[in-house]
Amino acid sequence: MLFAAMFCYLFFYTGRQTFGFAIPGIQAEFGVSKETLGWVSAALLWCYAIGQAINGNIGDKFGGRRVMSAGAILSCITNWAASFATGVLSLGALWGLNGYFQAMGWAPGSRLLSNWFGKHERGKVFGFYVFAAGMASVLSFVTSIVVVHTLQLDWRWIFRLPVLLMLVGGIAFYLIARERPEDLGFQSPHDDVADEDAAPDVADDESSWARYKAVLSNWRLLLGGLAIGFQNSARYGLLVWVPVHFLGGAGDGGAASTSFIDPQWISVALPVGMAIGAATNGWVSDNIFGSKRYLAIVLYMVLATVTSLFMYTIPASDVYLGLATLFLCGFFVYGPQSSFWALCPDLVGHKRAGTAIGIMNFFAYLFAGLGEPLIGGFMDTHHDTSLVFLIVAGASAASATVALFIRR
Repeated sequence: MLFAAMFCYLFFYTGRQTFGFAIPGIQAEFGVSKETLGWVSAALLWCYAIGQAINGNIGDKFGGRRVMSAGAILSCITNWAASFATGVLSLGALWGLNGYFQAMGWAPGSRLLSNWFGKHERGKVFGFYVFAAGMASVLSFVTSIVVVHTLQLDWRWIFRLPVLLMLVGGIAFYLIARERPEDLGFQSPHDDVADEDAAPDVADDESSWARYKAVLSNWRLLLGGLAIGFQNSARYGLLVWVPVHFLGGAGDGGAASTSFIDPQWISVALPVGMAIGAATNGWVSDNIFGSKRYLAIVLYMVLATVTSLFMYTIPASDVYLGLATLFLCGFFVYGPQSSFWALCPDLVGHKRAGTAIGIMNFFAYLFAGLGEPLIGGFMDTHHDTSLVFLIVAGASAASATVALFIRR
């Protein structure tokens, strides 16, 4: 079940993290500013946030298998529709709708995994799951570069070719996955002992209202939502604007180099670092900090602050130092996500995991959406794409500070 969920989510980001590579082509065709395209990106992130708050509960109610598979198929269709946009308004509307369908993946898939694994395995399991998400970022970056650089197609094909993989992943997940161990005749990992001291006795037929009430009344989870909000602002600041930084010319503050490594391929170091960081952080929270997730979160966000500040100081011509530091930025900025998601069932129980993860992800993408036009506006005003690293450092420091108070 873990590998089935990982396989499906491995392709999900081909439906939403390709936008940064399309920005130069969209700007050239539609004649709009980076700030305007920041608002288009924000439309997806905010619709995704709303979708998380709704679809996590739907996953608890109807099962993660059906909801996650439907999200992959619908997002593929919407990406194709967005590729035929005739202006920034139609692009923004379709990109926002795509955000809602994309939100049918993470929380429902997390609910399915929470059914199959107990508390002391969750850090590791969510580490693998988030590793798949990190590798999905790698895949979305690589396929986008292949479309615009190797195949030399225009920006519209970025929304057409990579998402076909997501369609395959969604169909495969529906055919392979099962909702609970009991469906295949296995014993539930939650039968012998109540492994969540927060909510050990939750009825299977609990109403949606009761689930929302229980989740929203947990102050530690809300504090975690604030912390992941800053963390995800840093993450999407990197994912959306680092490709712009490395695709831009020196005149726009972008990278320009005589190295034999093409600058746009340097950007792939970011999602590779993210994937590996996510795999390690869950293990750290389970095995070093005894399932105290907040300590693993704080450690990585402090290191993310330091590496982002250092990345800002690196000249564009120093390709190899930039490559290594960008890898570390991704490693530390994205790593804590595995601990954030494992924290949700720890706090409210595995039967409310989808709702809790959806609410936490609502905060994550609400904040990420606020950051996009802010960063785009700064780049338009100062003509310096490296400013993204200063903003990422500030958001990472804020996340570390808030996470200190979770103490669970």
